[in-house]
Amino acid sequence: MLLLSLVVMLLQLGRGCCGLPFYNGFYYDHVMNDKGNGNGEVHFNGVKLVVETPEDAIFTYRGANITLPCRYHYEPKLETPRKIRIKWSKLREDNTKERDVLVAIGLKHRSFGEFRGRVHLCQQGEQEASLVISDLRLQDYGKYRCEVIDGLEDESGIVELELRGVVFPYQPHHGRYRLNFHEAKKACEEQDAVIASFEQLFKSWEEGLDWCNAGWLLDGTVQYPISLPREPCGGKRLAPGIRSYGERHKNLHYFDVFCFSSALKGKVYYLAHPEKLTLEEAKQACQDDGAEIAKVGQLYAAWKFFSLDRCDAGWLADGSIRYPIAFPRPNCGPPEPGVRSFGFPDKGKFGVYCYKLN
Repeated sequence: MLLLSLVVMLLQLGRGCCGLPFYNGFYYDHVMNDKGNGNGEVHFNGVKLVVETPEDAIFTYRGANITLPCRYHYEPKLETPRKIRIKWSKLREDNTKERDVLVAIGLKHRSFGEFRGRVHLCQQGEQEASLVISDLRLQDYGKYRCEVIDGLEDESGIVELELRGVVFPYQPHHGRYRLNFHEAKKACEEQDAVIASFEQLFKSWEEGLDWCNAGWLLDGTVQYPISLPREPCGGKRLAPGIRSYGERHKNLHYFDVFCFSSALKGKVYYLAHPEKLTLEEAKQACQDDGAEIAKVGQLYAAWKFFSLDRCDAGWLADGSIRYPIAFPRPNCGPPEPGVRSFGFPDKGKFGVYCYKLN
């Protein structure tokens, strides 16, 4: 008797499943008696939820406010509004678990982590689920998922956010190839930057970056960009491009690092001072001027975005001596624009670059 009951139940389930129309999207329960006629009938309609996000990346700068577009609609169109939930998350570079950004139901929403207080939904139009991020940070670049949830079903789309910025190679004062991955990441953060992604390094190579020291990237690989092939940098016979050492052990292997910085909220300037200074004197001089000694990432950003050009070597916060050249000229280094470096002198007196918030 029990076996017969199971067979009858499976046949009924099979008949019900086969009766559904087919869509590549999903199905949801549509209650036809919204006003409540008491019959309790639930009808399965073949309605597809579609989420639309832009195919091209969105470009902006650090400190800006940006909207990540996301809209949704039903096919065929529904006359009665549905109660849906919207979820935004950020995809990690290494494809591990996504980070929650915001969850919203109706007018109520909750933001998470470093996005708390900086994000909200833009729902100016019907069926809009766009995300607004305020005061963009360097870590905000990447891919975001817009997910629209209707009951037990959901659809999503991806929005890519890119920051316009500058990639620069970095090594600490104790010399070449002294950083494991975790130390490299911290070194960039100490210079008002973040460890660069492969995409950012590749874009900088397209713009002419040429550097023969291998450095860590965000995905755990070690690579370096070559625009002018030469023997010490992979050989003359190799075409220009990104040379790769592949993935390396994040704790046991040591290299330099490529950092990424973007626009500034303040300004970098060479401090006019009657005398040359030691590093400690330089730090104090900036403080006396209502500023702080500039970091390497800030100097690169000022050179990149504000064409900072000064043929005077000066101290930076990490103890290095550098100067920015936007318009190359005799007696100011190589013929290409860039940030020149004198390394990390153990002693001596120089000028100083300061950074002051606007």
